[in-house]
Amino acid sequence: MDVPRDLPRVLLVGAHGHGRTHLRNLRRRRVRPVRLVGVCDLRPLDGELRELAGPVPASDSLPELLASTEPDVTIVCTPIHTHVELAATAMRAGSHVLLEKPPAPTLAEYERLLDEVRATGRACQIGFQDLGSHALSAAGRLLAEGAVGDLRGIGVAGVWVRDASYYARAQWAGRRRLDGAPVVDGALTNPFAHAVAAALRIDGSEGAGDLVGIETDLYHARPIEADDTSSIRLTTSRGTTITAAVTLCGASQRHPYLRIHGTRGAITLWYKRDELRLETPERVETLPYGRTDLLDNLVDHLREPRTPLLVPPERTRAFMDVVEAIRTAPEVTPIPGRFQHISGDGPGERRIVDGVGEAITTSAEALRLFCELGLPWARAEPTVMRL
Repeated sequence: MDVPRDLPRVLLVGAHGHGRTHLRNLRRRRVRPVRLVGVCDLRPLDGELRELAGPVPASDSLPELLASTEPDVTIVCTPIHTHVELAATAMRAGSHVLLEKPPAPTLAEYERLLDEVRATGRACQIGFQDLGSHALSAAGRLLAEGAVGDLRGIGVAGVWVRDASYYARAQWAGRRRLDGAPVVDGALTNPFAHAVAAALRIDGSEGAGDLVGIETDLYHARPIEADDTSSIRLTTSRGTTITAAVTLCGASQRHPYLRIHGTRGAITLWYKRDELRLETPERVETLPYGRTDLLDNLVDHLREPRTPLLVPPERTRAFMDVVEAIRTAPEVTPIPGRFQHISGDGPGERRIVDGVGEAITTSAEALRLFCELGLPWARAEPTVMRL
């Protein structure tokens, strides 16, 4: 495996949207600096983007930029349905890749990504940044030490606010398909994908065959194809029940969390703020942690292969089973207008689903789906997939 130069050369593919965050991070790095050598985007870099990028070449041709800049690492931050093709192009040109989550829109495309990684011998890190949280690792250690007894289940709770501008930002936003191609841009597969991946890691159920059952319960308040308010239940081969209940139609923004239930206590993990609370009969303690940046981890792995990647593609297989279950589930159930209200207008228009915040809290505690909570807008039963 090639070792990066003293200052690793980085090419960014996709500067708009979340790519702007990558540009800012690349520019503000002081302890572990890298050298940005180019930006690939279909649209010109204007204003802040050009200022953030600096005097590096920008082009809509990835092959040309790869040839002229010879990056050590290519960051791919583009629409979901373009991930695998662009990552494959970079790896074939000799670059290692940091690929935004989710890695692919379908299980077949994910398998193609694995084939490209094997064929090229390049390293690929999947951009589940929150899996670099040291709080996540600490929760796993506490479970292994028996701090809360035996694991009974994990509940994910997520309440965010997204207005009309979120769905107007790109053609693929909120779509299940675009021009016949799967996109799968739903609440569970994109904005709250980190939470699902974190729960799978806590349970040690990330690989092929680690999930034996998936129940989907998908809704939308907005007139979109994909889900914006949904719940899901996973059964792992270890016998663990994992539920996730999330919405982008909350009354207010909350920090998403994992509620890890044990026979002698519980752990609440706020994965975005790297914090956990341990609750047992003997003590209640809130503990702050730091995190490892995934680009730093990738560069460390290239320099010393004995340093493992935090999120290699193989460790996202169970998550891709979730994506596939959501992709192949029946059409998403609309939430009738009488159970929601609209706040604001134009780009700032928000949909707020009645009682959804309380339902999500209950789901994380009871490990139940929306359809099991007696909600007036919910379906009678989930869609079940046996693996």
